[in-house]
Amino acid sequence: MEKIKIIEVKESIFEDNDKEANRLRERLRGKKTFLLNLMSSPGAGKTTTLMRTIERLKDEMRIGIMEADIDSAVDAETIATTGVKCIQLHTGGMCHLDAGMTEQGIDELGTEDLDFVVLENVGNLVCPAEFDTGASKNAMILSVPEGDDKPLKYPLIFQVVDVLIINKIDVLPYFNFNREAVYQRAKKLNPTIEIFEVSAITGEGFDAWADWIRRNVAEWNNESLE
Repeated sequence: MEKIKIIEVKESIFEDNDKEANRLRERLRGKKTFLLNLMSSPGAGKTTTLMRTIERLKDEMRIGIMEADIDSAVDAETIATTGVKCIQLHTGGMCHLDAGMTEQGIDELGTEDLDFVVLENVGNLVCPAEFDTGASKNAMILSVPEGDDKPLKYPLIFQVVDVLIINKIDVLPYFNFNREAVYQRAKKLNPTIEIFEVSAITGEGFDAWADWIRRNVAEWNNESLE
């Protein structure tokens, strides 16, 4: 029997997107605009978390929000009530954004007067994790009601994010959620991941999260917080 020939394919199937993402990152760095790609499953609290984040930071930095959904403008309309610059992105049925789609949104939003931009990605723990959007950093929200097993079920998203936000900690007494297990599982997948526990309803934990944003925006712009 003839021996099967094995070919190692080392070039990423997402090579074109990766190149576009790196180019967008350099463009944003040149404009001194920090872009955060925020991911989660539907109902985890992305929009409410953003509302709280904006509340903490809108008086000290210029903020823009890009709301991505398959359809509707509900989230953008909600964010617009805060007074920050906001646009809605419709993905035409796609369950994620790639670098090209993100750049189209950036072009529409503009960066000349913005220090901190958040892309609220489509609600999904699978597809968004597979595509580099060109963001400066990636974050995800895991809510307590979703359970502590998500790092086991969806490992890729925990591997690619810089930050894990555990939301809805105000309801911890009512759910069988093992926070120690989440920390252990997330750190095993991604040893450098930073974890914040918050409640978007009560505001608990948002001071530490806001400090992370301040620090990273300053580092992106080669500035000092002092």
